[in-house]
Amino acid sequence: MAQVGDSFTIGGYRPGLIGRLTALHARYYAESWGFDLSFEVQVAGELSAFMRDFVPGRDGIFAAYAGEDLAGAAAVDGKDAAGEGARLRWFIVAPRFQGAGLGRAILREAVSLSDLAGHPRMFLWTFRGLDAARKLYEEAGFVLSVEHEVRQWGNRITEQKFTRIHPKGGRP
Repeated sequence: MAQVGDSFTIGGYRPGLIGRLTALHARYYAESWGFDLSFEVQVAGELSAFMRDFVPGRDGIFAAYAGEDLAGAAAVDGKDAAGEGARLRWFIVAPRFQGAGLGRAILREAVSLSDLAGHPRMFLWTFRGLDAARKLYEEAGFVLSVEHEVRQWGNRITEQKFTRIHPKGGRP
């Protein structure tokens, strides 16, 4: 378990994490971006499947807490690390905890696990407009590799894929 300043601890799974992380995503993206029920359903289903199939060392879940409050999280899904790459998923910091360096700390933990696992490449999907997150991705070595408009989650967004090559090499 990692300590971030005096306020946050970052650890792995705790009972209730799937529901709490799904709720954090659902509330934030509905309130801030107008995403509909289909987004929450997708997060809940995919996060549940990820945790069911979780392989320690290949995959990682990083949940940050301020006391008992879920402050943020991210996951590394390494099941296709040899193919498309390990996928950074469900990266979020609750709005009231943003700006405290927590996102950077969570992302550092996730990238470190991916590198230590030897995943040659890491990628993530996001969308245009999440500028603070994009800055963190770029600081961690991710580069924009795909961008296109889609209609999903009751909204029209410009979806973006960011990719990071392991510092000791990997396929471009």
